[in-house]
Amino acid sequence: MLQARGFHPHFLMNPPASQLGRRMLNGTIWIFLAEALLLPTGILTAAFLTRQLGPEGYGLFTLAATLTAWIEWSVTSVFTRATIKFVGEAEDWRPVGATVLRLHLFMGGGVMLLVWLFAALVGKLMGEPVLATYLRLFALDIPLFCLGYAHRSILVGVGSFTQRAIATAGRWIARLVLILVLVKMGLSVQGAILGSVGASLVELVISRFYIRPSLFGQSTFPARKLWSYAVPLFLFALSMRLYEKLDLFALKILGGTAAQVGFYGAAQNLSLVPGIFSLSFSPLLLSTLSRTLYAGDTVLAQKISRDAMRAVIWMLPFAGMTAGAAPEIVSLLFGSAFLPTAPLLALLIFGAIALAMISIGTAILTAAGKPNWTFALAGPLLPLSIAGHILLIPRLGAIGASIVSTLFASVGALATVVAVYCLWKVFPPVRTVWQSILICGLAYALAAFWSTDNFLLLFKLSVIALLIPLAFFLLGEFSHSEIALVRSLLGSIKRYSQKKESNTSSAKN
Repeated sequence: MLQARGFHPHFLMNPPASQLGRRMLNGTIWIFLAEALLLPTGILTAAFLTRQLGPEGYGLFTLAATLTAWIEWSVTSVFTRATIKFVGEAEDWRPVGATVLRLHLFMGGGVMLLVWLFAALVGKLMGEPVLATYLRLFALDIPLFCLGYAHRSILVGVGSFTQRAIATAGRWIARLVLILVLVKMGLSVQGAILGSVGASLVELVISRFYIRPSLFGQSTFPARKLWSYAVPLFLFALSMRLYEKLDLFALKILGGTAAQVGFYGAAQNLSLVPGIFSLSFSPLLLSTLSRTLYAGDTVLAQKISRDAMRAVIWMLPFAGMTAGAAPEIVSLLFGSAFLPTAPLLALLIFGAIALAMISIGTAILTAAGKPNWTFALAGPLLPLSIAGHILLIPRLGAIGASIVSTLFASVGALATVVAVYCLWKVFPPVRTVWQSILICGLAYALAAFWSTDNFLLLFKLSVIALLIPLAFFLLGEFSHSEIALVRSLLGSIKRYSQKKESNTSSAKN
């Protein structure tokens, strides 16, 4: 199927260096844009559901959706990086693809049955018996999601980044449309769940259009090869998945109401941008570092690693802006009934940046041949955060959960940076750190004291977002080569726009 669509295996395995770099960069941009659709579609979906379902109904949907997503990402993380590695190395991707697809179907179907079996127990544990019904319905999404994700990993492995991005974009757009339609039809929480399931089906269909690994044919690729490579990276990914959503469930188990969970879930939805960045950038970083180290250029790999960590530090002022404007953001998107979400967002946005640093740092360690270090760094976060939630949630409620989540994410980020330093003597520039903290404070103050109403908030955030890079520029943060790169990119965008306008004019004539 790939060959029929112009994807020749020899070209994918042995592309010219310049074309490889260009394809990787273009693919990263497209994947980021596709994943970034989660932000506007997710916010629109959340804004719609909070008004249609209310705090309690939205809280129950958030619990069911979060638990299902937790399970799905844990299952697929077993083989994701191993799949990309073995598909990318294979002369013929089809035996690997067939084995991967079967493993995903087997595990997805088995986990779906387990969710059906234990749904009532989970509902009882959460103090919400109706949650069992929602979980059983949501379980239909698990095998569909696993199959779709297997196809996405294979597409990345063969270098079909644009096709992978199209499948992801189709998922997020379909999810928004289906949820709006089904909930408006009166299906309430069940409609929101069915819309999510339908979105997974849409992604699978789009992926199958581009690549069709066999589900029932013969495969010569042994599954044990996947297992042997996947175990340490799976343990790391599983630890991070458990950590990222532990606060939400700990809040409910330790006495939080469904409404409080709804507030907390809304805050998590608004702190997605750093996660989208790391999701898009980490594979590019891992691939680039792996190839650079394979070529023997350790000095260049160290520079790339330092700049990658520096890019995460640059996000701090944007987090400060978000924290300062949190009450206005929440009020505009979710309504005044969700104002308790604002202080949670102001904390969780910094925790999200810390998690992005963990993702970038562990990608560096993986490329350097230290995959076991990733689990050693992430594993302790889980028991530490459990203890913190038990200590603070009964006393401080949702604020306690957000404090624990942000605190230990920051500790994990610092530990990851230290690990990279111990390995390569690479550290984010101290000057960048202090400049980012200074601009973060200024962005917070400006966002907090510049009061706006309704959609004027968008203007305010746009102005502050433009002032942040200007402040970095005035402080001398950017090198001459970085400034030249930005000018080159802007020039390319301008030329593309002019060409598009010219083509449009020609078509009209």
